[in-house]
Amino acid sequence: MKKKIAIGVLILVVALVMVIWYIFTVTYDNTADLKPDFEVQSVALINEFEQNKKGANAKYVEKLIEVTGNISVIEKADSIANIKMIDESSGSYLIFAFQPDQMAAINMLKPNQNVVIRGSCSGGVYSEILEVHTISFKRSIIVNQ
Repeated sequence: MKKKIAIGVLILVVALVMVIWYIFTVTYDNTADLKPDFEVQSVALINEFEQNKKGANAKYVEKLIEVTGNISVIEKADSIANIKMIDESSGSYLIFAFQPDQMAAINMLKPNQNVVIRGSCSGGVYSEILEVHTISFKRSIIVNQ
């Protein structure tokens, strides 16, 4: 009986190590080398999430989206940056997370500038407290400024 338990524990440990190894070594293709699944205007994308968050999440999550819009806010911290595109009528916004290799391009940007950004959509959430939708993106790049 002890031998069966030991074998079972060993199998679980090996499976856990394999899952952890996969998570820490997963790599993604460079966003710049990929074609977007969708091309949209920032306000239209926000409106789509406001009208049907569940449907929009099903359509866009983990898809590469190229968004055209005006920069509202640029947030920089050390070697990373975030750019927000805010819908002034509702307060809802898109937020794009950039990697350090994009800092030179981001440093050339200014608020109210029209820009095209490509990123992988992480999905949208609604804040009951703030009463706004937030749609976040990861692995973003500046396509056109």
